[in-house]
Amino acid sequence: MPTAPLSDLLAPPPSLPGGASLFLDFDGTLVDIAERPDEVVIPRGLPDLLLTMSARLQGRLALVSGRSIAQIDNLFGRAMHALAISGSHGCEFRWQDQLVHPVRPVAELEHAARKFDDFAFGHPGTLVEIKTYGVALHYRGDPACAPYAQQLAEHLAIESGLVVENGKMVVELRFGGCDKGTALRNMMACAPMIGGKPFYLGDDLTDESAFAAVNALDGVSVLVGPARVTKACFNLPGPAAVLAWMARPVS
Repeated sequence: MPTAPLSDLLAPPPSLPGGASLFLDFDGTLVDIAERPDEVVIPRGLPDLLLTMSARLQGRLALVSGRSIAQIDNLFGRAMHALAISGSHGCEFRWQDQLVHPVRPVAELEHAARKFDDFAFGHPGTLVEIKTYGVALHYRGDPACAPYAQQLAEHLAIESGLVVENGKMVVELRFGGCDKGTALRNMMACAPMIGGKPFYLGDDLTDESAFAAVNALDGVSVLVGPARVTKACFNLPGPAAVLAWMARPVS
């Protein structure tokens, strides 16, 4: 599907049908983005809403995040173990306490983390985030250093074989061979997702691969946040609107 013009993004998505398979990004979609990744605030009632929606959809709800599964668990606790979740940009997957993941490239990630730490030491507005299959350099506190952070990440990618992933005020080096689109396609090929109409909600550049995947499956792709050029076909203004949309009765 071609990239949608901005004017087309003003329409909100249709209500969820009972046969939907719902895929949700986390940061910027279910929760507001914070200055630091560990400072996000889980909206009151969100865990119960997710579990209720999963039950209504007969288990066809999954979180698809750039965060690792361990990071999501630290925020939610064991309550979310009942949900399907793909973490680390599609590198890892858990469903019914069964975890599937590749071997972690420890040496490459540790080398990248050291280089990012050196960069952050000289740029106080930046922050290094260690993930299971990636290491991210956030520059929300110093946007002017974005091109230098990008240059460093690209240099390290050549050295290490890791993949550069760009997001909102962040550049990440991560394990390659997967993305959120891959995660969505893999989950849609398995029970209980298979046969459902896919809905995907996300806010970031890292969600574009999932928008493309859901469009190819004749599903519903929803950009969360300000309108921009995107592959998504619908728009919701922010996490509060997402939660209100989810709370509507399933049609």
